Amino acid sequence: MTHLRRTLLATAFLTPFASFPAAAAATPCVSSTPYVSGEGGYASYRIPAVVGTRQGTLLAFAEGRRDGPGDTGDIDIVVRRSVDGGCTWGPLIVVAAGDGGTRGNPAPVIDPRTGAVVLVSCANDGDATEARIMRGEAPARRVYVQHSRDDGRCFTSPREITADVALPSWRWYATGPGHALALTRGPYAGRLVVAANHSAAPPVGSPDTGREYRYYGGHALCSDDGGRSWRLGFVDADHDGTANVNESSVAQLPDGRLYFSARDQGGSAPGNRLDALSEDGGTTLSRPYAPQPTLARVPVVQGSVLQLHGSGGPLLFSGPSDPAARRAMTVWRSTDGGADFTPAVTPSPSPAAYSDLVQVDADTVGLLYETGTAGPYETIEFRRLAVGELGGA
Repeated sequence: MTHLRRTLLATAFLTPFASFPAAAAATPCVSSTPYVSGEGGYASYRIPAVVGTRQGTLLAFAEGRRDGPGDTGDIDIVVRRSVDGGCTWGPLIVVAAGDGGTRGNPAPVIDPRTGAVVLVSCANDGDATEARIMRGEAPARRVYVQHSRDDGRCFTSPREITADVALPSWRWYATGPGHALALTRGPYAGRLVVAANHSAAPPVGSPDTGREYRYYGGHALCSDDGGRSWRLGFVDADHDGTANVNESSVAQLPDGRLYFSARDQGGSAPGNRLDALSEDGGTTLSRPYAPQPTLARVPVVQGSVLQLHGSGGPLLFSGPSDPAARRAMTVWRSTDGGADFTPAVTPSPSPAAYSDLVQVDADTVGLLYETGTAGPYETIEFRRLAVGELGGA
């Protein structure tokens, strides 16, 4: 291998924060609020997702819900850009317009080969609730991909990939929500992996409607060409009601394995969090989803995982920490690859719900999360956290 080729490969797989301007780490702000419900033409903003680009820009995605905080109706996917580490945000950009329908579950990732922003998301008719879709009373949810090659300023039109990443028997479908994963080491370096969940139709002759929680399951979407083509990875098809895999996230551990974390929706297993491992880049699971007992304080809600860069950095998890309510957003850390988590930081005791984590630079982690005073869906806040207080070097 020539010196030039070695240099190009090394550059292609730089971690995203490696090229961030040093000034970003010294930015004096603690928090900012990129989304406030009722502003910008939307009654509510929900479902945050955040990534950092190769140019050092933070992209904060959300669902802009025109009719209210509910999951159904006229919903767009929107984004705001920050070039100063999350202290201020540029104008709102509509990435995927609902046009009366529902666009949601943003799962963005940065292609490590090209630096392009890849966004995978879902869509359904505006009057189709999740319950109706699961019962087969409305068309199955559809899956789309988009790209931005100008640092998140403009995105291509959504391109449907449902036939490549969904089984015919599936009804509901949810990518993420939260950032997806670009593998940066090991034999599958460069692969894009999206953690997702679905619901399946009941067996023929069953008295079930399909709305029962046991028909939820987890799966992964994989792309080895920067998001141009996609395929299904593992599929969790165990519908015995013990562990009902719902909204999911994924991180790559230092040893190259993938750690999947998921919401347990009404399963009979103890607690509300599940996790699983993959040793082949998400194609199969080496250990199926099982309860994560050290996150027992987390209520039924989406959560985010992030592996800090650098040797020995901890695996982080974010989610509310009041088992009886969506409040007290907390970041946990694990130093043993997700076997055990301990609380690291609780930025606020206020109501809080969905969240996403991003490494802003070598010294800073960003937490983008739903929060408010009277309820958790009033704003989406961005909080800067020092790596040192999270257990990193």
